[in-house]
Amino acid sequence: MNKTMLSILKVLEETPETVTGSREISRRLTRYGIDLTERTVRYHLRILDEKGFTRVFGKEGRSITPRGREELSQSLVTEKVGFVISKIESLAFLSDFDLVSRQGKVILNVTFFHKDTFDDALEVMKSVFASRYNMSTRVVCCKEGDCIGDIRIPEDHIGFGTVCSVTLNSILLKAGIPVTSRFGGVLQIEDGEPTRFSALISYAGSSLDPLEIFIKSGMTGVRPAVEGNSGQILASFREIPVVCLEKMHALQEDMQREGLGGILCLGNPNQKLLEIPVGIDKAGVVVVGGLNPVAAVEEAGIPTRSRAMSTLFEYSRLAAFDKLLRGER
Repeated sequence: MNKTMLSILKVLEETPETVTGSREISRRLTRYGIDLTERTVRYHLRILDEKGFTRVFGKEGRSITPRGREELSQSLVTEKVGFVISKIESLAFLSDFDLVSRQGKVILNVTFFHKDTFDDALEVMKSVFASRYNMSTRVVCCKEGDCIGDIRIPEDHIGFGTVCSVTLNSILLKAGIPVTSRFGGVLQIEDGEPTRFSALISYAGSSLDPLEIFIKSGMTGVRPAVEGNSGQILASFREIPVVCLEKMHALQEDMQREGLGGILCLGNPNQKLLEIPVGIDKAGVVVVGGLNPVAAVEEAGIPTRSRAMSTLFEYSRLAAFDKLLRGER
């Protein structure tokens, strides 16, 4: 597989239509810096057909096959370094959530629970949602076959959407505050207060979401942090310009009034925050991970499958977590 054929697969995967012709593929390839004639596109499509990565519909239409999607997810991993930071920036721009009206789309993490374990998972997550270690107490729950945004829930599973911390980036962007997402990490909590990061992965240098990695690696201790005031939670480290600090404090208060938490601490100008240095004329911001409730479920031995930063979803359609506990699904 070369870059050109992978780009064609990307176009097919991103296209909402079932069938895409060579002319449309040629036009969309320019987004990836590739300029091909329709004839050359058809040549590459024939190769992809032979490999089983695409299939023909009609005269010249194509769609990506499951095998093609698998190949796309596994090929040329070096080209995917930096994929996460690119996704963060794109979703922050696409989210149109308005903090004042509480309308618009927020960014969700989506987790799949087997339907037989979901009630137990809710009990585990209850204490996390009651703590300050989650972005929002508003969630969405869907049964098999339904969709959360553009994510379809698989058979015998329940889909559970939580507000992703990247939503904060969008809120800051709309408020005119530039923000740089630097690290995802595991944050040490002692006596109820954050002390230092025990593990960090740079968003700019990763092809996978760091928080998903930490959850599956068993590196979290969200339940001890919530129940005993000492443990390890998921968090991320961001930077904002020093000149925006006053505005940031005001925005944090507005978010708290609207039921959106997430900001654990703000740093001082040009000073380290929890041992993490910042750039010139920058201040650090530590934000809780939106997947902390899911991490607690994994710690309890209940298997999960999560997709961080997976979709955009209308905020007004989210429901309070307490309603799920009362059986209002």
